[in-house]
Amino acid sequence: MKGLLLALGFLTRLPVPSGAASPEAFAAAIRCYPLVGLVVGAFVAGAGWLGNLADPWVGALAALVCWVAVTGALHLDGLADVADGVGAAHGDRSRLVAVMADPHVGSFGVAAIVLQLLAKLILLHGAASAGGLPLLLVPFAARLGPLAWARWLRPLKRAGLGATVASAVRPRDLWGWGAVLAAACVGAPFLVVTPLLIALAAAWFRARLGGITGDAHGAGIELVETGLLVALVAIGQA
Repeated sequence: MKGLLLALGFLTRLPVPSGAASPEAFAAAIRCYPLVGLVVGAFVAGAGWLGNLADPWVGALAALVCWVAVTGALHLDGLADVADGVGAAHGDRSRLVAVMADPHVGSFGVAAIVLQLLAKLILLHGAASAGGLPLLLVPFAARLGPLAWARWLRPLKRAGLGATVASAVRPRDLWGWGAVLAAACVGAPFLVVTPLLIALAAAWFRARLGGITGDAHGAGIELVETGLLVALVAIGQA
């Protein structure tokens, strides 16, 4: 329970009991990230359902606003930092890390946030007829990504989220959540693309960043969520 509360306190803006935690406990909380995804998904699905009572576009906007509000735009911030770093580094890894650490958002970051929000808004509208279950599961599935990336990629910084969680994920965590994902695919077939999206993100992080950081974890979650929405809409259209 402590790990879940730590994960909720870090990944969301929900009011949860806070207290001192050791670095080891904070790192171990990554194992609860998919559970946090279910909580986020419940809020998003609920907001979308209420908005859909008025109009599908209202539902899409309500779901998106709730998504950003519940997470505190944490992952959007990571996406912006990665976009700024990749856009400004020109292949220089040391400059990339420095730019990503800059708290200011540059033009690449602004463009990435705008495009991401527009993509999610349009895709949420396209998925309006799919019901609430898919929207419940999208944030869950996307938050399996950090567990895989923590195992597969080296941390770029000696300090920070990427380094803290590097050794916190055990093989049984991946196998266990993988089994849960497989079971979820029975009721939500679009989720079968989740491992592919996570693997593609890992390959891109390795090629362009050389490893993983906290910002990259956030960016990856955002991109996997968008990829899952694309799969949901595509299956719905088919």
